[in-house]
Amino acid sequence: MPATETQELARQMLDGNLFQLRHLIDRLQPEELAEVLNQTKETELHKIFQFLPPEKAILTFENLEYDVQEELLSNFNFSQLTNTLNQISADDRTQLFERLKPETVQRYISLLTDEERRVAQSLLNYPEDSIGRLMTPELVSVKEEWTIQQSLDYIRAHGRNSETLNEIYVTDSRGVLIDDIGVGKFLLAPLDQKVSTIMDSQFISLSAKDDQETAVRAFKQANRVALPVTDFNGLLLGILTVDDVVDVMEEEDTEDIQKFGGSEALDEPYLKVSLRKLIQKRAGWLVVLFIGEMFTASAMAYFTNEIQRALVLALFVPLIISSGGNSGSQAATLIIRAMALGEVTLANWWKVTRREFISGLILGLILGCIGFLRISIWTLFTDLYGPHWLLLALTVSLSLIGVVMWGTLSGSLLPLVLKKLGADPAASSAPFIATLVDVTGLVIYFTVALIILRGTLL
Repeated sequence: MPATETQELARQMLDGNLFQLRHLIDRLQPEELAEVLNQTKETELHKIFQFLPPEKAILTFENLEYDVQEELLSNFNFSQLTNTLNQISADDRTQLFERLKPETVQRYISLLTDEERRVAQSLLNYPEDSIGRLMTPELVSVKEEWTIQQSLDYIRAHGRNSETLNEIYVTDSRGVLIDDIGVGKFLLAPLDQKVSTIMDSQFISLSAKDDQETAVRAFKQANRVALPVTDFNGLLLGILTVDDVVDVMEEEDTEDIQKFGGSEALDEPYLKVSLRKLIQKRAGWLVVLFIGEMFTASAMAYFTNEIQRALVLALFVPLIISSGGNSGSQAATLIIRAMALGEVTLANWWKVTRREFISGLILGLILGCIGFLRISIWTLFTDLYGPHWLLLALTVSLSLIGVVMWGTLSGSLLPLVLKKLGADPAASSAPFIATLVDVTGLVIYFTVALIILRGTLL
């Protein structure tokens, strides 16, 4: 939608010019109209829907953000409210109900027809974050003994309300899924030919009680617009479409990024989260990290005598601990993302350990060499490091190797440990890894210094 039309629509909504507003709305697609309504501050959005044809109104409503949908429903008259709740697709309605207060959901369910009420309650009975909550029962299925002509006639008669017709599902007499066939095969096959002749009995299905992340992985592998959903007996319950899976992917990625940044997941758009809730989500982790950094101060205090005797050691503390934290954050980011994509599992822990050990060693050698050269070059122009600069350079180099290796191993294995314990791997956030490596990095640094500089600076 051109920006000028968006601005014009927003202006007409504010000005209240109903005639021009109606004319402009007629030119917009439901997705475009929903985009404008999501961004506007207009408080009487329900009036816009009075101008829309019923089908366009429903499609527009389904593309609105959940808080806008909630506001609209609360302002609709009884007829608009009842019609909207009964006409929106079952999966979109379920996701809306998940975000409403229980008493509101019960009131809205009472406005549904008997059939829609049965569908709504059955979907809400599935576990939260399960595939069953996302699926829609609106689909078309045929029998293998039917002819192509019978199947096409059935599709024409009953396919209008189906979420998608890209795939036609074949079920037996009990309703058990036995195949899915692309609609193109039906269009190209002879009309008197039976469905069984174009079947290959090779299909991918999802279980209604599986986690939504399972659906994300399945869609990545299958490259389909929709996948069938069955129960544990193989009974066809509904379909899951890719648009719902894209929403899940966005939510999961957002949640992981927020957790990895050292915060609880917000669960709402940033600008719509109250300031109080925003602080609550961030304060807990900051307190934990602050307490963790206290151990860093304690480690520094433990080596006070060494620092006083060789003050030059303190110059390299930020260099040492930041290198360990950076390497740990790198490794954690790579492993968490690989786990999310299914590239790394708990069974790969030893392979991950070997790879990160070698990676940490090489990366540590690179930084160690740079640190050694830095001290060596500075010694040519200043006596800051004293007569024992060579031993100091060796201390810094070896410490960097040890700290970087420890950082990469910690960052890569901690997500796997959390997964094994049943926790979210994203909880091993970058700040948490950095804090962990800060403390241990100081211990490694001063231990190496005590060994190498004993009898000279120490």
